Amino acid sequence: MPSPVARPSDYESFPYAERGVDFPAVELSAPSYRRSTYAATLDEEQAARVERLLAENVIISFHDHPQLLPADPAETFAYLRTKHEFTAFAELRGAGLTAVFDNLFGALGATTPSGWKWDDLTTTLGMRLADLAHQDGVVVARTVRDIIDAKRDGHIAFVMGTESAGAIENELDRIDVLYGFGTRQMGLVYADSNALGSGQKEPRDAGLTTFGRRAVERMNALGILIDVSHASDRTSLDAIEASSKPIAITHAGARAVWPTPRMKPDDVLKACAERGGVLGIEAAPHTTVSHDHTTHTIESVMDHFEYAVELMGIEHVAFGPDGFYGDHVGFHHATGANLGLAAMTNAGDLKYDRVAHVDGMENPSENFRNVAGWLVEHGYSDSDIEAVLGGNILRLLKEVWR
Repeated sequence: MPSPVARPSDYESFPYAERGVDFPAVELSAPSYRRSTYAATLDEEQAARVERLLAENVIISFHDHPQLLPADPAETFAYLRTKHEFTAFAELRGAGLTAVFDNLFGALGATTPSGWKWDDLTTTLGMRLADLAHQDGVVVARTVRDIIDAKRDGHIAFVMGTESAGAIENELDRIDVLYGFGTRQMGLVYADSNALGSGQKEPRDAGLTTFGRRAVERMNALGILIDVSHASDRTSLDAIEASSKPIAITHAGARAVWPTPRMKPDDVLKACAERGGVLGIEAAPHTTVSHDHTTHTIESVMDHFEYAVELMGIEHVAFGPDGFYGDHVGFHHATGANLGLAAMTNAGDLKYDRVAHVDGMENPSENFRNVAGWLVEHGYSDSDIEAVLGGNILRLLKEVWR
């Protein structure tokens, strides 16, 4: 069923172009559609503490898609082909975020039906940068200083990233090109294998390729944060070993908490932490489910968080909710074949509830305020909350970026 449609004022992106004239008009979801019912149980003092923590600290989403989805999920690929992804800027300004790692979902098929091609990635990246250049109160973060300055100035910093390096094919210098365009985080591989390594849906895990090792070296030299969120287990371990700098798992959970290929096993999580890396806890629908909470809500997400904290140390855990504005489940239905979702989220015979949305972690506007509330309610200290909401990521970026 289509979502409520956005109002004219919600179409903030691309103010220099006329929607429906310069590019096809696809009706988009209202950004305020489907608020969660979740609220942490807090007294007045605790609620004020949440707002203080958000106001005083650098808050970073390690992985999100802060764009409006089509009101009708059936129009997803038609929307991608417009090459104009609309960002919910007004919503983000009230989210408490300092920075968001923005991974471009137009790379799924902006120019080709199968997606993940060089033209898909560079077209989507270029259009996003053009839009951001015409917005007030936003910056493209290329350095740690850019993020710190964004906090000082009350702006939102966008970190350009991509979920798969498959678009570089066998051209190492394309990594340099992406860096020059502002890309500061790269996933090595998505569900399908590519020239760098094996993806999560592959039945045979061949690990990092020789070319993949060269790509890791180039990313290290340039100062690009390497992400193994969608890489196979062997590829993840190989990349951690091959990298001279800490790597990231920007959006995943713990396989010990929910046994699907999309989640990471203990040996990968421990290796990431031992080398100084950081895990961002995922919250996309039907990913970070748990045995204790088989209905996917913030409670099951936080089961993964607490397990990771115990295993890796709290200094190696953050949040990469992987949210959109709109019908995320409908988006998965529309793109599942391209993304390989069935293989990555296969839980075998385990029973869990199918949900329309993840209560408490529905979109980038609410995620970090709800997480902060949960952490306050459950007795975490200010220093620990500061660390997991952004401090750990900031420390990692200081080690990796130039």
